[in-house]
Amino acid sequence: MASAIDGFELPPLPQYQLTALPSLVPPIPDKVLTLLLPIAAYWILSMFFHWIDTKDYFSQYRLHTPAEVLKRNHVSRWEVVKDVILQQIIQTVVGTVLGMTEPDDFYGKEDYDVAVWARRIRIVQRVIPGLLSLVSINAKGLANNLAGSHPMLAGALAGGLYPSLNKMATLTSGGQAPVPTFAAWEMVAAKALYWYIVPALQFGLAICVVDTWQYFLHRAMHMNKWLYTTFHSRHHRLYVPYAFGALYNHPFEGFLLDILGASIAFKMAGMSTRQGMWFFTCSTIKTVDDHCGYSLPWDPLQHLTSNNAGYHDIHHQSWGIKTNFSQPFFTFWDRLLGTVWTGGDVTARYQRAKIAAQRQVEQEKDSSLIAQLSPTASAVKSHGPYAEELQNATELCQICPEYQQPAAPRGKAEQQAAGSREQVLEDRQNGGAHILKEEAQEEKEARSMIRKRNRRRTASSLTQSDSLRGLRDRVSIHGRTGGILGMESNR
Repeated sequence: MASAIDGFELPPLPQYQLTALPSLVPPIPDKVLTLLLPIAAYWILSMFFHWIDTKDYFSQYRLHTPAEVLKRNHVSRWEVVKDVILQQIIQTVVGTVLGMTEPDDFYGKEDYDVAVWARRIRIVQRVIPGLLSLVSINAKGLANNLAGSHPMLAGALAGGLYPSLNKMATLTSGGQAPVPTFAAWEMVAAKALYWYIVPALQFGLAICVVDTWQYFLHRAMHMNKWLYTTFHSRHHRLYVPYAFGALYNHPFEGFLLDILGASIAFKMAGMSTRQGMWFFTCSTIKTVDDHCGYSLPWDPLQHLTSNNAGYHDIHHQSWGIKTNFSQPFFTFWDRLLGTVWTGGDVTARYQRAKIAAQRQVEQEKDSSLIAQLSPTASAVKSHGPYAEELQNATELCQICPEYQQPAAPRGKAEQQAAGSREQVLEDRQNGGAHILKEEAQEEKEARSMIRKRNRRRTASSLTQSDSLRGLRDRVSIHGRTGGILGMESNR
C-alpha cells in the first residue's frame, strides 16, 4: 500500500533483490583494483613524461631544462624511485585495511533508490503552497486554473497533488486498489540526482576535504622548523620537480599528508568502492601532473584549475618555498589566507636559471663562498602570515656584492622570499647555505650571459623576444608587481 504523510499519500516503493556486483575487470576484485589503479596511473603517466623528457619532445613547453634537473636537484633519481615505491607499499597496506571496513558492493536496488529520491521530491513539493502564500499568491486557486492546460505544473503548485496519476496495484490480501504514481518529471529528476548530481557532490566534497587536509598540514610542515627539517625537506630536495618524483616524501609525511588525507576524504564523502577507485586514481594523476615540469597547452588538467605545474613549481623554488601551499586540486586556501605567491611575473627568474644551469654544465665551474652569516632585521608592514618573516630571518646570508642575489619587491613578496630562503638555510643536512650559494653564482653568471646577448642583439632578435613572451604566458603567476623578485626594477 502507499504510505501517508500528513494526509498525503505517497507512491509505493518497488521491491528489489540484491545480487553481488561483478568485478569491473574480472577476475580482479574491485577492492584490489582500487589499490592497483592509482599505482598503475602514477607510473604510466610518469613514464610518459619521462619519455618525452629523454626524447626532448615538447621542449618549448618545459618549465626547466635537463641541465637544471642535473645541477639543481639534490637527490638522485634512484633514491627518488626507492622512496616512491616505499610510499606505495604503505599506501597498499593502508588501502587494504580501509577496504576491510567497506561492505561488499551489490546491485539490484537502483530502482528502489531512485524511487526514494522521487518520494523526497514529492515531499519537498509540500512546501510550495506555503512559500507562495508569503508573497500573497493563492497556490490552490492558481493550480485549479492550470489544471486543464498544465496538469503537472498544477500538481506541483498544489503541493504534490496529482489526482490523475494512479494505477491499480495488487494488495497483500490478493485484492487490487488504486495507488498514486510518480510524475514523469519527478522520475527524471530523481534519476539525475541519483546517477549524476549526488555522485558529483560526493566527489566535490572529497576534493574539498583533501585540499583542506593537505593545505593545513603542508603549511604546518613549512611553518614549523622541526617538521620541515625532519620530514618535509626531503621532498624539497627536488628544486626542479619531475613527474615520478611527485610522491618522493619521507614515509611518515607520505602516510600523513597523502594516504591518510585521501582516506578521510573517501570516508567523509560516503563513496562506494568504485567511486573511491576513480577518486584515488584522479588524485594521483593530478599530483603527478602538478610535478611534471611541463605546461602543455593541450593538457586539460593544466586549465581546469589554477593549481597546475607552473603554480606548484614556484613552491619548489628557494624564493617561493613558503608560498603556494595548496594541492592537489584548487588554490582557494592560498588565496583566502594570503599565501599565494605575490612576486609577480617569474619569466626572468626562470630564464636566468636555465642559462646559468646550462653554463654550469658546460664549464663545471666552482662556486665562490658565501660571506659570514650575520643577523638581519627590519621593520615591515604586516602582511598576514608573512608579517614577521623578515624579523625572523636572522640567518639570511649576506652575499658578497659580486654574488648578490636579487632583492624582492618591497612588501609582502619581500617577506615571502625572505622566509623561503631562511627555510632553505635551516635545512643544513640537505644543502642549506650551499644551495643559496649556488643560486647566487648562477644569478651572477646568468646576468653576465644576458648582458652579452643584449649587446649582440639585432633586429632578428624579435623572434627570441616572442619566444620569451610565450614562456611568460606558460609559467607566469601574476601578482601586484611586474617583475620577479624586483630584478628588472633593480638593474
